[in-house]
Amino acid sequence: MDKNQLKFLSFMCLMLGFSSIISSIAIWYFTGGKTPESLAHAERFGIFVGLWAPTFMILSNRFDRYAEQTVTE
Repeated sequence: MDKNQLKFLSFMCLMLGFSSIISSIAIWYFTGGKTPESLAHAERFGIFVGLWAPTFMILSNRFDRYAEQTVTE
């Protein structure tokens, strides 16, 4: 891969990380119901989606570092 592709992947992973955080909050807020079971499900599903954010941000960092290494070599 060339530098531009790696930078694009880095940017996309960063945006996916931020959208994961926003989606997590939206899922938790909008999918809650009236019963305790549905509220618990909404909370667990929101946490599950929120856990993707660190993974995407780490990938973004790695792609960015790899892009910088390909230029200097």
